[in-house]
Amino acid sequence: MRESIDPRSLPATAAWREGDPVGDRRFAEIGEILLDNGRQLQVTVAYETWGTLNESGDNAVLVLHALTGDSHVLGPAGNGHPTPGWWEDIVGPGRAIDTNQYYIVAPNILGGCQGTTGPSSPGPDGLPWGSRFPQVTSRDQVVAESLLADQLGVRRWALVVGASMGGQRALEWAIQFPERVGRLCVIASNAATTSEQIALAHTQLLAIEGDPKFRGGDYYDAAPGDGPAAGLALARQIAHISYRSSEELQARFSRLPQHAEEPLECGRYAVQSYLDHAGWKLARRFDANSYLAITRAMVTHDVGRDRGGVDIALSQVQARVLVIGVDSDRLFLRHELEQIVRHAPHAEPREWIHSPCGHDGFLLEHDQVSALLGRFLRAAERTWLHR
Repeated sequence: MRESIDPRSLPATAAWREGDPVGDRRFAEIGEILLDNGRQLQVTVAYETWGTLNESGDNAVLVLHALTGDSHVLGPAGNGHPTPGWWEDIVGPGRAIDTNQYYIVAPNILGGCQGTTGPSSPGPDGLPWGSRFPQVTSRDQVVAESLLADQLGVRRWALVVGASMGGQRALEWAIQFPERVGRLCVIASNAATTSEQIALAHTQLLAIEGDPKFRGGDYYDAAPGDGPAAGLALARQIAHISYRSSEELQARFSRLPQHAEEPLECGRYAVQSYLDHAGWKLARRFDANSYLAITRAMVTHDVGRDRGGVDIALSQVQARVLVIGVDSDRLFLRHELEQIVRHAPHAEPREWIHSPCGHDGFLLEHDQVSALLGRFLRAAERTWLHR
């Protein structure tokens, strides 16, 4: 990984810390929750909102981010936000998810590093949790989000929408709290993590844990540039390959060398430079321990656990369901999407985002996502008018 970077420019951890610029974040102290593993955890949830909640508390939309996303769905980078809004072409005034009509809530995930309780947060002794942070699951994350909804006065979501890991939590919402979800949209996701997805995650976990600067997860007192940035960057590179399609990588990079570098003299190909950039870009803004925590949550995702299996669990969904896949996705496959459509009682026919870009199509093909979500929500509005 030879991107031109001064290691001193990298923080020991890229987690949001108390005292950092708050930006548009708000914070909810939701108290102690009982985790899947039987432990108790005191939780704060960072979130952002747009629009206004109506008196009946049922015009709210819950937007759930993917693995390394955050609550900043809409708005510019800066002032506490490391990246611009990741879905601002889909959420906003007059957009598919219209902030003039809906009250949009976007929480940062439990275990994350953008203000919600995670490994970099203070533990009971005031020091960062680090290696002591308990393992959390998608069910724990949804419990935390449900308590946030209680505080905000949201009785029932008009729509819960998420893509990738966000789609896993969205589906868990509809099964764990079926009476609180009116419409559900699952994009490029599944009901239970597959063995191949677990294998991909395993290599990413090892990349971080194998970094000598990881120090078993207790690196928060390290000097700038002395944290596990290299391990985190490598983990991101492994993941990023699965986020794009083989055809796109070939079309963009082929076997071109990186500028003046000569591959026959240990120089890089352009695609190697691309991955280096993607890895170090994440290392500048994300926490390695959080990457571990939420990746492990994704690994353990299984809506059928202790519910009689996936198919029976899906049959408990009461919401109207829209499942959207990306036709070039090699991370979440067609049969995983079809399983949700087949067993959720009120599922519409599966829809496709057509993209050469692979799994990341849900972040890139804004017009297609907007059209599908807009139609789904307009159908809900017609239902409300005739109630």
